[in-house]
Amino acid sequence: MAGQVLAGLGMGSTLSLGALLAAEVSGTPALSGMAATMATLGAALAAVPLARLAGRAGRAPALATGATVAAVGGMLAIASAALGWFPLLLVALASIGVGTAVNLQSRFAAADLAADATRGRDLSLVVWATTIGAVSGPNLIGPGESLGSWLGLPPLSGAFVFTAIAQLSAAVLYVLLLRPDPLRVAARWDAQRASDAARASGSSASPPVAAGDPAGVRLAFVAIALSHATMVAVMAMTPVHLTDHGASLVIVGFTISLHIAGMYALAPVFGILSDRFGRWVTILIGQVLLVASLLSTALGSESEAWVVVGLILLGLGWSAATVAGSALLTESAPPARRTVLQGRSDLVMSGSGAAAGALSGVVLSLIGYSGLSFAALALVVVVVVLLMATPRAGARSGAPAAAGTAAPRR
Repeated sequence: MAGQVLAGLGMGSTLSLGALLAAEVSGTPALSGMAATMATLGAALAAVPLARLAGRAGRAPALATGATVAAVGGMLAIASAALGWFPLLLVALASIGVGTAVNLQSRFAAADLAADATRGRDLSLVVWATTIGAVSGPNLIGPGESLGSWLGLPPLSGAFVFTAIAQLSAAVLYVLLLRPDPLRVAARWDAQRASDAARASGSSASPPVAAGDPAGVRLAFVAIALSHATMVAVMAMTPVHLTDHGASLVIVGFTISLHIAGMYALAPVFGILSDRFGRWVTILIGQVLLVASLLSTALGSESEAWVVVGLILLGLGWSAATVAGSALLTESAPPARRTVLQGRSDLVMSGSGAAAGALSGVVLSLIGYSGLSFAALALVVVVVVLLMATPRAGARSGAPAAAGTAAPRR
């Protein structure tokens, strides 16, 4: 949680300025969107390598490595502003985006040694910690510019000092204090349980490779990715829609702030719900919230109040699906492939969000904001259909663990 707060402070204070800096360094506002694109690309490309590193060396080295890359990205951003070199800025933004991959994988670190009965809650607390950085980070833009001016840095680059410091601090925190490494301990326990099971059966053969729960893994992948795509598609176009209909920047900022609060602030509630009533039920709750959100923004697109309500529900639906889906993925994946599957899930999640963000502008221009909301319902339908096709018994907390899934850890 502490590492998540530090990373959030660094990310929040700089990604808000990424578009402005991209426009200034490139010399054209047309390339300002490359900031979000490169940050998302960096997160996607780092997801699997960081997961593989975690599988080989443990969570602490993987999280620290990703945070260090993000810190270097902050330094490169300052250099690109000083040199006026746009390609270097793109590399910097992609490197900073690696910090997002660290944020995503830190939630799995919370689940490595969690008991089955509290895995959703433990994971959701790390997701909740993002709230602190997401809310506080943008408020560091002003102090960052003052610091940058005092240090003689180019305009708009001062906040990247906070990125470098915060991410380096997070890396040190992981290396020094994430002990014992939760993933390495979990791997030893999994191996010990397999060995004990083999001895109990009286077999001298090597323990069989656990298969996990493929249906649970598939459901988790789809629920996380498509819920994220739904959220990004509508959220990305809401500021454009509101300003086109005369809303002030204050209203736009207030709407997005409430949306972010919906994404993170109530994550522990959904974590507790997923532990008590099951992952399947909580994912379904998330889809119901997403449907309510999309109907609100579609049918109430001309009302600022209904759009605000829709964006809050959109964040809540994303939170429920992401928390429950992540817990389901952790307990459904076979121990030998758990970290790799977690990394692939993050890759698919980031890729889906990037694709949804890119396509949402096209859809908005063709059929409007209401049409975009109705179109996004198709993504929710896919998740609900897969939910109905997935046996609920294989996706609930408290059920007997599938072969290879972790027994309760206290």
